[in-house]
Amino acid sequence: MVATLPFLLAGGLSLSACRKKRVKGAGKKVLVIGAGISGLAAAQKLKQQQFEVTVLEARDRIGGRIHTLRDGGINFDAGASWIHGTRRNPLSQLAQDAGAATFATNEDLVKVFDINGALYADGTLIQQESLYQQALQAVVNAGNQQESFAQVFGRLYPNLLNDRLWTYFLSAYLEFDTSADINRLSSKFFDDDSLFGGSEVVFPGGYDQLLQPFTTDLSILLNEVVTKVEMLSNGVQVTTTHAAHTADFVVITLPLGVLRAGHVAFEPALPATMQQAIHRTEMGTVNKFLMVWDQPFWDLSQHYFGFTPHSRGLFNYFLNLKPVNGANALMTFGYGEAARLAEQRSDSQLQAEAMGHLRQMFGSQIPNPHTFKATRWANDPFARGAYSYATVGGSSADFDFMGGIVADRLFFAGEHTSRQYRGTAHGAYLSGVRAAEGIMERL
Repeated sequence: MVATLPFLLAGGLSLSACRKKRVKGAGKKVLVIGAGISGLAAAQKLKQQQFEVTVLEARDRIGGRIHTLRDGGINFDAGASWIHGTRRNPLSQLAQDAGAATFATNEDLVKVFDINGALYADGTLIQQESLYQQALQAVVNAGNQQESFAQVFGRLYPNLLNDRLWTYFLSAYLEFDTSADINRLSSKFFDDDSLFGGSEVVFPGGYDQLLQPFTTDLSILLNEVVTKVEMLSNGVQVTTTHAAHTADFVVITLPLGVLRAGHVAFEPALPATMQQAIHRTEMGTVNKFLMVWDQPFWDLSQHYFGFTPHSRGLFNYFLNLKPVNGANALMTFGYGEAARLAEQRSDSQLQAEAMGHLRQMFGSQIPNPHTFKATRWANDPFARGAYSYATVGGSSADFDFMGGIVADRLFFAGEHTSRQYRGTAHGAYLSGVRAAEGIMERL
């Protein structure tokens, strides 16, 4: 007679029990707050493990700070634009899975103009950029937790703080990378994160193509503005402006700016270490400005153009979109405090200021663009900035604290919870995967 008992594996575990163990999430509910790339990554991974997942998104769209505008026939990435380093970057695989074409931008294909319209010699740029990289390390070595980058740099290089070319480096390079004004940026921890190797690539068809594979079979509720997260005896309740939702676990991907604003109540309050980290870390501002003409007036062989005005923060770096997607367009940027203050000005005022720079670079006769678009991330209630940075008084450890787990029920994700890859879309993605794996480990 054939035995009816299940075959026992080494250690006494039956084959049928082994199969059951693989279905980790069966019967467990998870709420994911936020349908940015971190929330979608967490939701997809949990869904694959048979968790019952619902994503609550405050906006009327998915993506968060990934947002492609397509009106006017031009794909304008108002939020994330680049995969920063394609080698071993998980977003490279996502792009491949989505069938999204990419274009590698080359920072060496750049011409930099002074305020009188004269071009800086290539040799001068190469030499000064090498010194700039050395200066960054010198600031780290000399700085401390209570000093800003600007304070230490000014002490070490008093003759360079107001040099126009160095103002350009500190703004178009450092403030762009970190989203921070150098007067608020930590001198000690501004640059201790990690990079992927390889090219920097953008998406001719829009960055949001990466999101489409995530949405398959996911339950995503839009226009659900979360107001409270409450621990229950047997789970968690999340209250929105429309309803109350309960689950066994919650993944919270609210941007740092939203957490700092305090519009979402936590009951009980978050641990003191997490609260302190949230308020020691800041959300910077990077805005983008798109200008479109009927015909280009710039050198189409270049990917970038730089400009060295007296002040930092606005319209000193231009990306040529012609080789990217065929548009007769330039995209320029604002960073840090200058970008935040610029959000109070009208589009016509901002266009006039940007054109003032371009006319010094390319001549007074160049026409106004027929299209001008500006982002305002600091005033976006569901972002309140672009990405996080280490500020004066804080440290890199704060990013770890913000990615903590509370009572084995609340799991935090988002670019601000990635010490290693903060301020990046791939950091946000990896943090979502980390949060999902944390939930699975609890089972």
